[in-house]
Amino acid sequence: MKDSNEFFVIKALEDGVNVIGLTRGSDTRFHHSEKLDKGEVMIAQFTDHTSAVKVRGKAVIQTSHGEITNESEMSL
Repeated sequence: MKDSNEFFVIKALEDGVNVIGLTRGSDTRFHHSEKLDKGEVMIAQFTDHTSAVKVRGKAVIQTSHGEITNESEMSL
């Protein structure tokens, strides 16, 4: 995989937001997780080992493609 300088940002809107990294390849598995409390921010990027990220809990995710929250009824 070519190195990417593109980052994404996850901001927790509540305590206990889980950020889970998933492996790349034919057998996708969980390989890393972090727990964020309200107001905490995680800055991350995809790597040779990470092909996807799963976010559980209320959070705002910002990428170069835009911003999304996993709670559509929330107003920011």
